[in-house]
Amino acid sequence: MKKVSIFSVLIYLFLSPYMVFAGTDPPQKGDLLPEIILSVPQDPENQKYVGLPGEGQFTISQVKADVVLVEFFSMYCPYCQAEAPNVNKLYNKIEKNSNLKNRIKLIGIGVGNSPYEVSIFRKKYAINFPLFPDADFSIHKTIGEVRTPYFIGVRIMKDGSHSIIYSKPGGIGDVDKFLSLILGLSGL
Repeated sequence: MKKVSIFSVLIYLFLSPYMVFAGTDPPQKGDLLPEIILSVPQDPENQKYVGLPGEGQFTISQVKADVVLVEFFSMYCPYCQAEAPNVNKLYNKIEKNSNLKNRIKLIGIGVGNSPYEVSIFRKKYAINFPLFPDADFSIHKTIGEVRTPYFIGVRIMKDGSHSIIYSKPGGIGDVDKFLSLILGLSGL
């Protein structure tokens, strides 16, 4: 019995940095998104995509779009890995539609992932939208320590105000249905 307990503790200690547990309630539809501060991407294409050239920091509500979809993922999450092709399809569908291209933007936040780990995830799954590390779990704590993958949709108004229109765990599933849902919730 002692061997089982010691083994369990060792497994927990070894894997706990890579496990993403649910914590307090995440922000819900109608709420304001808690302030999440990110660094402006260094890559010129990603800077152009979010509409924030230069250096420094920004909040999600400053992204130049009507809707920002934020995926909280972990490179170690098998569900996030399985969902990557669907998220890429969603990104490509939006980018190929001239009515949506500059109105809906995607970003990803790597929960517990370093810049190196985020880079590996980006390359392995051919992600073309900006991904940001959250190595110290600070953003993850701000949004209620959600399980991954988790998606939050934020509607940004012309006056700079914003509200959450979508907040759910799990994958997006059918890309067309998900996009229709986001369009309906956002009023686009």
